[in-house]
Amino acid sequence: MCGGGLLSDEDRAWLRRYMNRRKANGLCVRRANALLALDKGRDEEDVCDFLEIGGTMLRGWLSAYKEQGVSFLEMRAYSAREGHLTREQEAALKAHLRDRPMRDTNEIRAHIRTAYGQDYSVSGCGKLLHRLGFAYKKPDRLPTQADVQEQRDFIERYNALQNHLPEDEAIYFGDAVHPDHQVRPAHGWFYKDDKPAVSANSGRKRVNIHGALCLENFDAPFVEVEKVNADSTIALFERLESRNKDKRVIHVILDNARYHHAEKVREWLSRPRCKIRIIWLPSYAPHLNSIERLWGVMHKYVTHNKFYKTYKEFTEAILRFLRETIPKEWKNFRDTVTDNFRVISAESCKILT
Repeated sequence: MCGGGLLSDEDRAWLRRYMNRRKANGLCVRRANALLALDKGRDEEDVCDFLEIGGTMLRGWLSAYKEQGVSFLEMRAYSAREGHLTREQEAALKAHLRDRPMRDTNEIRAHIRTAYGQDYSVSGCGKLLHRLGFAYKKPDRLPTQADVQEQRDFIERYNALQNHLPEDEAIYFGDAVHPDHQVRPAHGWFYKDDKPAVSANSGRKRVNIHGALCLENFDAPFVEVEKVNADSTIALFERLESRNKDKRVIHVILDNARYHHAEKVREWLSRPRCKIRIIWLPSYAPHLNSIERLWGVMHKYVTHNKFYKTYKEFTEAILRFLRETIPKEWKNFRDTVTDNFRVISAESCKILT
């Protein structure tokens, strides 16, 4: 706690006049605010929270004022003492974090305090990380069994087909999804003093959907089934044919699930005048299936931070998304559900250990 009477009457009046300048430097105004607040007897911790600065920076400003008076406000040479790291320390911190990633700014602030003796606020640490080239993101899950050349070959074949697709042909991505009747906690902006929580369901029931997606018009036919198997695969194919009577060929991109290769499915596909042509995805490459991205959007709309008391309510919400939300709002998420595919390999990623 800093007691009142920190400033002389002359300095107090000068700082107030400085605060009223039309073109006062923002950093200098913060320094003046800090001194005036301490002069009124405000607690150092409260001042730091209000100005979003670290304790080391505030104590440095106070020390500089005691040594140099109010003239320190506009001294740029003082910046190296404001709780900031030197260029050499920033380079060392950058190298350290690239080798040993940390999950949140609290860990990083603790490391900076221990290694360099500097105290950063949460916002100040975030700004430092952005300046050093870091971003807050989640690692991709890398399927170690995925073949790089098979991914390249698939992308090349798909692009060639897409770029030269006749008007009487269509491309669909197919897949099954099994959303559980359970809320999915997700990040969001909440008031800092609130402790957000979501109710949990005790049941284990899930909805089984076998669906397809055409990126050309966002047509998304699906079948709701008791079990995803060869019968649901055939039912989906029949729905695709019934919705595309003007098409001669319907290309369906599928993963290598066992039921997609079932003998019953092969027999159905061998029928005379069957429109369905299967394009197989490379093994362990769900990132090359656009409908997987649609399932992610579905969870964002339906299950993230949303509680459904009954399984019926949950099922209705899933089906409502598929039947109503996609046709009405697909333009809102077409930039997310795309075919901008890329090859994933260990060489292109930084593997965490």
